[in-house]
Amino acid sequence: MAAILDSTMSTPAAATAPLRVGIGTTMVEPVLTGGHLDGIGVYTQALLRHLPQAGCAISTYSWPRGTAPLTVGQAMPQSFERASLLDLVTPAAHRVHMPVDVFHVTDYRVVRMDCPVVASLHDALPIKHPEWCNPRLRSVKNWLQRKAAQKADRVIALSHYAIDELVECFGVDERRITVVPCGVDDDWFDPPAAGDVAATLAANGLRPGYFLFVGTLQPRKNVGRLLDAYLALPAAVRAERQLVIVGHAGARSEDVLRRIAAARQDGANVVWLNKLTDNGALRHIYAGAGVFVFASLYEGFGIPVVEAFASGVPVVAANTTSLPEVSQGAALEVDPLDSGAIADAMLALAREPLLRARCITAGRARAAQLTWDATARMTAAVYRSLL
Repeated sequence: MAAILDSTMSTPAAATAPLRVGIGTTMVEPVLTGGHLDGIGVYTQALLRHLPQAGCAISTYSWPRGTAPLTVGQAMPQSFERASLLDLVTPAAHRVHMPVDVFHVTDYRVVRMDCPVVASLHDALPIKHPEWCNPRLRSVKNWLQRKAAQKADRVIALSHYAIDELVECFGVDERRITVVPCGVDDDWFDPPAAGDVAATLAANGLRPGYFLFVGTLQPRKNVGRLLDAYLALPAAVRAERQLVIVGHAGARSEDVLRRIAAARQDGANVVWLNKLTDNGALRHIYAGAGVFVFASLYEGFGIPVVEAFASGVPVVAANTTSLPEVSQGAALEVDPLDSGAIADAMLALAREPLLRARCITAGRARAAQLTWDATARMTAAVYRSLL
């Protein structure tokens, strides 16, 4: 059985010296150059903020890439490619030296080290559904990921749903898996200033009360069916409420981008915000929403659902993969393959005040159980279990 940690458990951090923890920063590097953070980047950034309060002294490390200057952290002793090759050629002898008590990998780049290694494996998407991923060298990348996952001394899964897939697709021993869910920062529970929200909405051409989706545009996010559902709503509802899609274009997003452009050309009230990188502005966008819709086909967790819950926005969510576990009944759950069901749920939350109020209250209560502070405490407990 996989280990499960209680988010309320006490931590001995205050009574002991801080743990020296190394963390790879590959997934947060894009934000320093004006790029977008995906879910793994948000997760990594949250750990960097909150682990110090859980008794960890953090050192950040970046894999060198040729002659390119590092943007975050100190340089690893060698490139990931060289370390991986040495792992394959001399698996018994090769260990990367790291001057830390434990090293945490958040992005699948796992190599053998001379300290315990913890790996957060977010999902098995590239192996389970390669048709949704970048096809370039996919089979080689999947093989390397399987090998890498097996090198970790402990694996963190973000949901119980993910356990079976990590065992099946990565060959991870279930006894080495601990479930540690994601969360939100405490400030998400405090409504942002009305004037700030109004200014952000005006700057982006938005009117309060819109239907909102947040996430990278890629096939598994099911934005095409969301668009179908929105266009099937009564004309009066579409005139009153925009569909706002926040996220940059990911792999294999060409079709949905064409459909969004075609809908806009036909006069549909659809807004695509693909350059929103500021976290404060994102909170404003959530605060202005009337209904949040996340009918994703596949999620290892689904951080945007918790962000919407904390923001006091009622949620329509898919009834598959990890999302029912995350929402625990606080969202209206729908079959993500049924655009009619998605539309019905959107309409219900837009038109039924009692249902809206019930979902908002339940969502905020659920989000209160899922904070980054709790994630950090549970993660630190995983580190200590290896020492």
